[in-house]
Amino acid sequence: MEPNGVTNYGFYGEGSTIQNQPPNAGDPPNLWMPRPAEIPNCPPGVEYLCQIDQLIIRQKTELLEVFTGFETNNKYEITNSMGQKVYYAAEETSFCNRFFCGSARSFVIVITDNRGNEVMRLLRPLRCSCCLAPCCLQRLEVQAPPGIPIGYVIQTWHPFLPKFTIQNERHENVLRIIGPFLTCSCCSDVNFMVKSVDEIYEVGRISKQWAGFVNEMCTDADIFGIQFPMNLDVKMKAVMLGACFLIDFMFFEYSEQKDGAVFPVFT
Repeated sequence: MEPNGVTNYGFYGEGSTIQNQPPNAGDPPNLWMPRPAEIPNCPPGVEYLCQIDQLIIRQKTELLEVFTGFETNNKYEITNSMGQKVYYAAEETSFCNRFFCGSARSFVIVITDNRGNEVMRLLRPLRCSCCLAPCCLQRLEVQAPPGIPIGYVIQTWHPFLPKFTIQNERHENVLRIIGPFLTCSCCSDVNFMVKSVDEIYEVGRISKQWAGFVNEMCTDADIFGIQFPMNLDVKMKAVMLGACFLIDFMFFEYSEQKDGAVFPVFT
């Protein structure tokens, strides 16, 4: 155990990539990850995260959005490194919210398991997206089960870098997330490093993966990967999943970002 109560889980070097290969050809289609046994002191439905150290989040392409340009509610498929489905996530916002507020919109994202049960809920309030001072910073609340907060993602103001703090249900700082100066995904992945509170030890990574020229230019259907230690607190794994969605909306959601380099948006 290192300072601040965070174990040094090792550095994920440049040669380490998140495994997002599809399942074997002989596997049944749309295979869901087997439901694990209930675990004491673990929110119901979050037990899946105890058995894995990687998640792949794929945003589903909406044809209506592609052909009309009107933003629709985002939908995501969340799988493990073997290609097995773990969760399904769906945004719930009004048309007016999406149309007038764009990527800065408030949202509710409902995360369900293979039985269709809602196991997590992500809540993002509306905050100003053009503020360069620390007065309207972004925040996300993660509930599991719905109505019971288990953690928060709080944006930390920085003049050059996107930075966030992961907090537990008692608003105690647990981890930091530090992104790159440029969040442009031009032919390469964009990595947001997850570190200990003192920012010395690397604990994991949230990566926006290059989805190919056509997808990157014509849609905002992004692909993300999350790496975390197998023995990380399951609630903090869930909050890291929530952080991934907040990062997606802040830096990769709107179409203008498909046209070139994008500097961090301090919202």
